[in-house]
Amino acid sequence: MNFSILQFPASNCDQDAVHAVRLLGHSARLVWHKDASLGDTDCVIVPGGFSYGDYLRCGAIARFSPIMQAVVEEARAGKLVIGICNGFQILCEAGLLPGALVRNRSLHFACEMVTTRIEVADSPFTHGCRRGDLLRLPIAHGEGCFYADERTLLDLNEHDQIMLRYVDSQGRVIPEANPNGSVENIAGIRNLEGNVFGLMPHPDRACDARLGSTDGLKIFRSMLHSVETIRSRAA
Repeated sequence: MNFSILQFPASNCDQDAVHAVRLLGHSARLVWHKDASLGDTDCVIVPGGFSYGDYLRCGAIARFSPIMQAVVEEARAGKLVIGICNGFQILCEAGLLPGALVRNRSLHFACEMVTTRIEVADSPFTHGCRRGDLLRLPIAHGEGCFYADERTLLDLNEHDQIMLRYVDSQGRVIPEANPNGSVENIAGIRNLEGNVFGLMPHPDRACDARLGSTDGLKIFRSMLHSVETIRSRAA
């Protein structure tokens, strides 16, 4: 099984993603931002960090990297693509996901463990979970406030594209559980086709009990199972 993990100047979570994949017994290939091809890949991980130093706007420069054209092509072909934190920002800037990530409402960098709730369980990224399951995941971002206009929000809700919401420990969607001011407490969304997923929390940093949570493995295991299913159908 082939996982491709992108590397941009100032990426700093690429190795976290590699570690998460290796924990599940698979290997991952790092792909430099200047490359024009992903090669033979089953799943693309766009990791967190500060691509290009977050100059201009988070993800705005990375979207023009040569490798992103290949990511867009693979996504349109149905391959799985997950964007974590800065990766989520890049996917929005590249037009693979709707909406935008803007400055945290507090205007401060947020670095903490949060609780998220699974809103969609029948997806390639969450089918190992049940709707309503709670995942404890860390965040680390200054521009993680998800914003979308009213029409886009209606579409996201109507088509079950909202994958994760910030909640309290009882699973309630309340303002106090929202770490960045995201509209409707949105922590992660998918595209209409369901093969592209972006989220601000870090499942890659929640794969070891020593770090406070292993809930992130549920997302990676779901992805692995989905890829295996896709490959077996194609055989």
